[in-house]
Amino acid sequence: MKVTIGGPLKLAFRPWVEGLENVPAEGAAILASNHLSFSDSFFLPAVLDRKVTFIAKAEYFTTPGVKGRMTAAFFKGVGQLPVDRSGARGAGEAAIKSGIEVLERGELFGIYPEGTRSPDGRLYRGKPGGLARVALATGAPVLPVAMIDTEKIQPPGKVMPKLMRPGIRIGKPLDFSRYQGMEHDRFVLRAVTDEVMYEIMKLSGQEYVDMYATAMKRQLSEAAKAEKEAEKAAKAALARAEKEQAEKEKARKAQAEKEQQTDQRRSEP
Repeated sequence: MKVTIGGPLKLAFRPWVEGLENVPAEGAAILASNHLSFSDSFFLPAVLDRKVTFIAKAEYFTTPGVKGRMTAAFFKGVGQLPVDRSGARGAGEAAIKSGIEVLERGELFGIYPEGTRSPDGRLYRGKPGGLARVALATGAPVLPVAMIDTEKIQPPGKVMPKLMRPGIRIGKPLDFSRYQGMEHDRFVLRAVTDEVMYEIMKLSGQEYVDMYATAMKRQLSEAAKAEKEAEKAAKAALARAEKEQAEKEKARKAQAEKEQQTDQRRSEP
């Protein structure tokens, strides 16, 4: 990834970086980042000397055919780890288990506490399950990371990326050893997650929204659906009105012709 993608990526976009000294040269650590763009998982590993492992849905690795094999090879090459989302508790438990395994090998584990990309560039509430449980189960330090302007490189609907300089800020490691052994306490998980999100907010300068990004996406989707239905209803109402107007005009013309014919018959000798 660093040779085939990382080098050209840095050459083309010239991302600026602050806080590289906070990334340990060796040993386990968690990189907890905001999530603005699909490219976040490329820019962050590209600027680091060490490998960063993220998680990705297993379907990226199991799709059949030539395209499927190429996709699987690509995601393996960029350090993505397949997670099976099936089962009673879905991706959550699988992601936690995968993260713990990566950290137990003394590697870097990348995670997006928001759980999904921000729909509008703001920073959303972090989900307490994955990040906090992995951190407390392994004792690994958490490095808050802020991706800057990556969402502007390729906005939704744009095919060609915009050549511009995104930024990456890496904060000082956070130590949560005081909560060791409390990874099943939901209040502790919430406190750990909120502390990390606060540090990300300070690094990124984003407006913070105290709700989950998935909930906001659902609201936006429902609003877009309602707007589409309202637009459809308005068009239907306009079509009915135009049809009624056309029928009235037709009836008026027919009545006018009838009256004209009557007048003509009366005027005949």
